[in-house]
Amino acid sequence: MGIKSNSILASYFNRFGASGTLAPGSYVGDIAIAHYSDPCISVYRWTSGTGFGTKYSDPSTLPGWGIAVAFSPDKADIAVAHNTSPHVAAYAWSSGFGTKYANPSTLPAGFGTGIAFSPDGADLAVGHWTSPYISVYPWSSGFGTKYANPSTLPGGVGYEVDFSPDGADLAVVHAGTPYISVYPWSSGFGTKYSDPSTLPPSTAFGVAFSPDGADIAVGHNNSPYISVYPWSSGFGTKYSDPSTLPAGNVNEGGVAFSPDGADIAVTHDTSPYVSVYPWNSGFGTKYSNPSTLPTGKGMGSAFSPDGAAIAVAHLTSPYISVYPWTSGTGFGTKYSDPSTLPAGTGRNIDFTA
Repeated sequence: MGIKSNSILASYFNRFGASGTLAPGSYVGDIAIAHYSDPCISVYRWTSGTGFGTKYSDPSTLPGWGIAVAFSPDKADIAVAHNTSPHVAAYAWSSGFGTKYANPSTLPAGFGTGIAFSPDGADLAVGHWTSPYISVYPWSSGFGTKYANPSTLPGGVGYEVDFSPDGADLAVVHAGTPYISVYPWSSGFGTKYSDPSTLPPSTAFGVAFSPDGADIAVGHNNSPYISVYPWSSGFGTKYSDPSTLPAGNVNEGGVAFSPDGADIAVTHDTSPYVSVYPWNSGFGTKYSNPSTLPTGKGMGSAFSPDGAAIAVAHLTSPYISVYPWTSGTGFGTKYSDPSTLPAGTGRNIDFTA
């Protein structure tokens, strides 16, 4: 870390703690929501303990209806999967939108539904409606030439995509059995891993690796709505279902682990629209619902990088609800809505890392 003055060291340890990880309640960054209706992407300053700051100006070139959003790991870029051609839009980001990058030379083949940067920021994956259902591009301040398709394609419409924390694997959930496909990843697809012995029961919309890469969670549109498996270069035996199931179908972006891996959130179609559980190689007892529920069908969700807030995108105004979060305790009182609301149905959320 080098030699620092006492004041700088005090500031560092206040923000990051002795371990060098972000201390709870210290996050100052940005929160993005992909949504329906122009501008289709809204980004706000976010401060833990304070909440929403002023919305950043819209990009000069708007995407189509935003379905999924992701910041690059270095915070230098932001990408949106959307419903109209070119189905993906990416922009330089530096406390505001820069100029939109040129479209990839080979576009995703249909309506963009999921998006993820690799942990090293060198690749960008897009899930979409039309075969091959997933497209991945090298990324270096712009799209490179699309990688070859996997030899075994996902079984139908590709929804959410996620890289493992070490970048060695890439998951896509989809319509059509087996509902989840995971591939080794090394600047290209390896041979698809064997399917889990207990498949998700129906179309899967949400997927997330745990922060330590030891588990993979799948949200789907039939009971038990959430299926979680141990992961070690392949699926282990599915964990037991939670004793209190999520209340309905899970949507794109509808599964999220807290940054420390101690909790798992599921957003769903039916009240209370969000369910959060302690996680320790299995589900604990569901936390109490927030005192102020999201106002409609839960879509995407995300924890802030310090784990001190949880954000839910939802169907009806104000389209985004954010709550203080304390592991072991649960939801705090909902933060005030942003002064400028997203313009339509909230679909997916991401914080700068």
